[in-house]
Amino acid sequence: MNFKSKTLLVAASVFALSSAKANDSALKTFAEEKLQAILSDSIVVDSIKAQNEAHSNLDQSQIDSLDLQWRAEVDGQSGDLIEKTLASPLSDYLLAALEEGEGLYTEIFVMDNRGLNVGQSGLTSDYWQGDESKWQETFLVGGNAIHTSDIEFDESSQTYQLQVSISVVDPDSNAVIGAATFGVNAEALQMISLDDLN
Repeated sequence: MNFKSKTLLVAASVFALSSAKANDSALKTFAEEKLQAILSDSIVVDSIKAQNEAHSNLDQSQIDSLDLQWRAEVDGQSGDLIEKTLASPLSDYLLAALEEGEGLYTEIFVMDNRGLNVGQSGLTSDYWQGDESKWQETFLVGGNAIHTSDIEFDESSQTYQLQVSISVVDPDSNAVIGAATFGVNAEALQMISLDDLN
């Protein structure tokens, strides 16, 4: 594929994704059918519930301290908190889901009821998402909540993408226990017929 063709494909992808964002029902169906299927595995719910229990007594200063520790470890590219999180069974599961997506996803991470990462497919810049829309507009809103970011060019992956975030519900209690964010590749999403999302 030459540069001009590639540029036209990217432009078409961004347009298609913009159209999908404009069509709330299409994105809702995409989240319900594709994303919820990934989150339906018991490892997701069990991991969130375990971390909710472990973090039940954290105050905001402790949450901030964990986030600062994570950011310092990111700068050094390693550390106890990063290693523990990335080595978890949930992170292994999310990485496998990302790989099975064959380019549709650029990242997947799951958050607890405080907005702290529980598991992730790769390294995120921060550990606490509780001050961001991806958590506030899903977990705090309730079941079936969906939040989408603007489409942006991601330098690290050299792709146009947006983030689609959804609340995670415990099927036994029907309570919202956390949230998850999926980075979605615009070019890969273009390959999915928008008719199939309606």
